Amino acid sequence: MAASVDVVEFQLGAEHYALDIQIAREIVEMMPITPLPRAPRYLAGIINLRGEITNIIDLRGLLGLPESGGIENRKIVVLMPDVAGGSNVGIIVDDVHSVISVRDEQIERINDGITSSISDYVKAIIKIGNDSNGKAKTLIIWLDVQKVVSDLGHYQNTP
Repeated sequence: MAASVDVVEFQLGAEHYALDIQIAREIVEMMPITPLPRAPRYLAGIINLRGEITNIIDLRGLLGLPESGGIENRKIVVLMPDVAGGSNVGIIVDDVHSVISVRDEQIERINDGITSSISDYVKAIIKIGNDSNGKAKTLIIWLDVQKVVSDLGHYQNTP
């Protein structure tokens, strides 16, 4: 029997992404975010989530993806505190689709032949479904969100 792993599938713009399910604490509806003065561009601000101050990261901005206006289903994926060194952190995504179970044969690892800055944050590409030619219908970019968040500490002093 093939091994499988569960991931949370979400959307940024037209693209589908995934993150490891064990680093997601909860998914909450979008709520007003309080901006912080002199915060780095990727830090949207903070929210009060059931009495806990939670830093909210604009994942789209952080990954250098274009803005898309008027998104109805935006969500905040709140990460487990150990992902961010004990801090409460949430990431803004355009929509959360589902938890999917991915088999080994659906996962294609990224090799270092692609620019290393991209492969640092992309764990693999997940191929879902097949069309009549046997090609994957949907490609999901499996992000190493833990590495993305842990690297933020290194960039906090850049304007």
